[in-house]
Amino acid sequence: MSGKDQGTVGKSEEDTEDVRLMQLVGRGDTGAFEELIERHQSLVAGTVARMLGSNSDVEDIAQQVFIRVWKSARRYVPSAKFTTWLLKITRNLVFNELRRSKRHAHVPLQTNPGAEEFPVKDEVNPAPDASLLESELQQAIEEAITQLPESQRMALILRRYEQLSYEEISEVLDLSVPAVKSVLFRARTELRARLSRYLA
Repeated sequence: MSGKDQGTVGKSEEDTEDVRLMQLVGRGDTGAFEELIERHQSLVAGTVARMLGSNSDVEDIAQQVFIRVWKSARRYVPSAKFTTWLLKITRNLVFNELRRSKRHAHVPLQTNPGAEEFPVKDEVNPAPDASLLESELQQAIEEAITQLPESQRMALILRRYEQLSYEEISEVLDLSVPAVKSVLFRARTELRARLSRYLA
């Protein structure tokens, strides 16, 4: 439909480079494929980790995402941003995994591995109880996110952690923009209710 307009108008240099690499991958160029993985590994793995809330399957699912990219490369048509297309594949695999395992993980998400060893706010040096409360709140937020219904969870993660626009989220989730706003509103309302004791 209007995919062509969206694909060509306002295309970022980054997206142009992704499309160029995908065309090379479509011709069997493994170097270009490795470069694509390098460029987008953290986006895919981060989204998978936050969706599943467990580190055990993250690498496996992320790997499957890129295997799909490799297999689809010859048929790839840049009608939307490459990252939007990539996140659609990620969404499908993550939703399949959630349905397959019927998992509601209670494992805290790894939003920033190694953060404990290297505290960013060292120079501020908050009082122990303040920093403890902060990490407890962070853990409570992450746990509350993993308990949201899958579409709400995905929309919230893409908006909060990846700063995607409503339009991009609507493409990833196959929803209209008003539906995305409604899903995000419900997700935030649900989170606020679950975190009320921290927000009081």
